[in-house]
Amino acid sequence: MAALADFSAKEAPLPRSGPFRPAPRGTRRSYSRRGFLRAGALGAGALAAPSLLAGCGDDGTAAVPPLEPGDDKWRRFAGTTINFISENTAPTAAIAANLQPFTQLTGINVQIVNLELSALVQRVALDLASGDAAYQVIYADPYQVLAPYSAGLVDLREFLEDDSYPPVEGGLDDFIAVQLDAAGRFSEDAPVYALPYDCPTMIWQYRQDLFDRYGNQMADALGHDVTPGPDRTWEEYYAIADWLNQNADEVAYGSGHQAKQHDSLMNDFSNVLWAAGGDYFEAGQEVGLLGMEDPGECVLDSEESMAAADFYASLLEIAHPASSTWDWDGVGAALRAGEIAMCPNWHEFAASNEEALPGKISYAPLPRGPARAANMYGGCGIGISTNAEGAERGAAWLFVNWATSPEVQLSNLKSSAGGGTPTRRSVYALEQVQQAETRPSDLPNMLTADAVFTAWEPQNIGLRPKIPMWNECDTTIFTELSKMIAGESSPSEAMTSAKSSIDSIVQRGWVA
Repeated sequence: MAALADFSAKEAPLPRSGPFRPAPRGTRRSYSRRGFLRAGALGAGALAAPSLLAGCGDDGTAAVPPLEPGDDKWRRFAGTTINFISENTAPTAAIAANLQPFTQLTGINVQIVNLELSALVQRVALDLASGDAAYQVIYADPYQVLAPYSAGLVDLREFLEDDSYPPVEGGLDDFIAVQLDAAGRFSEDAPVYALPYDCPTMIWQYRQDLFDRYGNQMADALGHDVTPGPDRTWEEYYAIADWLNQNADEVAYGSGHQAKQHDSLMNDFSNVLWAAGGDYFEAGQEVGLLGMEDPGECVLDSEESMAAADFYASLLEIAHPASSTWDWDGVGAALRAGEIAMCPNWHEFAASNEEALPGKISYAPLPRGPARAANMYGGCGIGISTNAEGAERGAAWLFVNWATSPEVQLSNLKSSAGGGTPTRRSVYALEQVQQAETRPSDLPNMLTADAVFTAWEPQNIGLRPKIPMWNECDTTIFTELSKMIAGESSPSEAMTSAKSSIDSIVQRGWVA
């Protein structure tokens, strides 16, 4: 197993005071409705969203009950009802299927609302702007929720520094450091707005049986090792895919991509962009790790970015033609159906892969380019709405603490209802988890362990820009890339146009 020490190249800072302090406890910060809607670039569709939840238990204004000596800190808010709004993810599916342990521990009732991400962002924006908390616990996507709405999320140091609440087991250091920064912080390294909840990461997924069968032939024909991993280059990936197109009758095409005009296309392209030395902004990794409100000028017109776009277009030319219609689900289904021999995709598809093609699919970090290897990280955290008050606010923290605990993350990993993979170092150190990293495995997502451990190293992780206006920038990127793939523009035209639009979006800015 890869060394867990690799994850702590940047030690997670301990909670401390800083220039952006949380609002005094028991108070509510207010923000303009216009500001929240503008931040998320919401249109008429958002305003027409279904009405928010009714009946959220107590109204949240009840005073926090005092903690007497000997009191159970977990049962301080027994009888309270809170609502958790989440993207429909594997960890949430697992928790929703087994909420009884939390209710038994705390006496708190939790209602879970699962939505597609764009619908979640709209609902969160409206709820934060309302001044009331229909949703006390929020799935805080770093790019579409945390960056634009960090002012609407509680700085969790409010609870981390208060010994009247149960401590976070293992402390913040038990979270993988790069994930705590990317999923939990914005702009500064002191405030903590969310605890890492999930960690999907893009890696190389491939048919091991085909590489076993054709590996020597491919190596002889291509003149290089073909073993998937970070020692391979993207040019070698291209050559392998092309060889499989011509010689492997077991599959229709050597490779496939999630190149639909969708967020998936931005993710797929970004791995190649970063590997080539290109980026969206000059301070690329800094913008992705902690984020910033003003990232400066877009650099998609750089020589490296242009080269990446040109190569990505050529990669799509030899990929399965349906790639331009696939998101991550589509390309994952194609791999399982035997349509393609390999693809970049999120590592948490391993469980589905193992069910469909047991023992036939293996995993490796994505190839490298002239600059580095880069593996897109898509993890998110969960946080608390600043509109939540009193008992609801405290109950929300108990849920965030519990839902990200090592015990629950291990339970999620084992769950037949969902799964996901842990964000806690201590879970990966468990003997039963380490044993599951090799077949036969009763925790199939752990078959990706070596690949994702390498992908999470600071020099290999791919972090998209964490800026308030990212949603609009993302749409610009995948729209221009889609035109390029369709032959409606050249790679250089696509990058130039995307840069121009992104500069306009960023310069327009956002004021809450």
